[in-house]
Amino acid sequence: MASIKQRPDGAWRARYRDDAGKEHARHFAKKRDGEAWLVEQQAAVAAGTHVTPARARTTLGEWAETWMSGYERHKASTARQARVHLKVIVAELGDRPMRDIRPSEIRTWVTSLQARYAPSTVYALHRRLSQVFTDAIDDGLVAKSPCSRKTSPPAPKQRPYVATTEQVWALHDALPEHFRPVVLLGAFVGLRVAEIAVLRVRDVDFMRGIVTPAIQYPAEPLKTDTSKNPVPIPTELAVLLNANPVRWGSDTIVVGAFGRPVAPYTIEQAFAAAREAVDGLPAGFRIHDLRHYFASLLIAAGLDIKTVQARLRHASAKTTLDTYGHMWPDRDESSRAAVSAALRVPVAAATDAG
Repeated sequence: MASIKQRPDGAWRARYRDDAGKEHARHFAKKRDGEAWLVEQQAAVAAGTHVTPARARTTLGEWAETWMSGYERHKASTARQARVHLKVIVAELGDRPMRDIRPSEIRTWVTSLQARYAPSTVYALHRRLSQVFTDAIDDGLVAKSPCSRKTSPPAPKQRPYVATTEQVWALHDALPEHFRPVVLLGAFVGLRVAEIAVLRVRDVDFMRGIVTPAIQYPAEPLKTDTSKNPVPIPTELAVLLNANPVRWGSDTIVVGAFGRPVAPYTIEQAFAAAREAVDGLPAGFRIHDLRHYFASLLIAAGLDIKTVQARLRHASAKTTLDTYGHMWPDRDESSRAAVSAALRVPVAAATDAG
């Protein structure tokens, strides 16, 4: 139910009730402005997109604080990354009422970010803002998001550096003996550094040749459920991985100089020093880049996308394809042969008929 009446002071008071029965009112200098507002609010109520005037005044900064308090349920590293993103977002857009932020403003904001940050960071910030607005819609704060494909920067396209086999073994030999399993687990099992640091002896079936990651440093759940997938390894690799436990009697595969578990930071410091001794490796080459070498081995061996996904323990084949699609060999001759075989059928039939 809605109405509009003129007050003694000449202003027009427009009123309506939302779907919860709560009355809302607003004053206008002109009757037609009040009527237009009533039509807009009633249409929103009917469509289920109505936002109460009080909540519509919520600023992005206020909502970001509420949103973050709920997002803290995620693991520490995920929540920490969100806080970093929100700090940048709120610094520039935090004082703006969410309902007033327009797509044109988002495009301008993205352009300003591109002058200061790397493409991957700009893309991540836009995705975070879009996530915040999507949750605000679900919470009834705004009717729609100003973020879309039209406002988004292009997704960064990066081809990972793939070390040669010679460089991988040079890294292995340049590391102290107790750290050498780092290269083995990264390049031939595809583990991430946080998984490598805490891979336990009981996570490796040396007899059957299977590595099954269970936790990541310090004792956190793995990145995704698919990260728990077992990875088969050859007997030769199982023997090499067993060297530290045999020597030190350790519970973990990778140990420090005194046979005790170590943090990823300590491992990365030793890896960076070893990297300097290997010709041709880029300055930013990381332990994570050994996963790219592992992927290249599997692809070169002719494994299909689903198998490579499983070995890398990606949650989606799209992630595997987006990252490593360029590594699969071209199939030009195979496609030509397939078409040629089909063309020969009508040609042979025409020859027989003649």
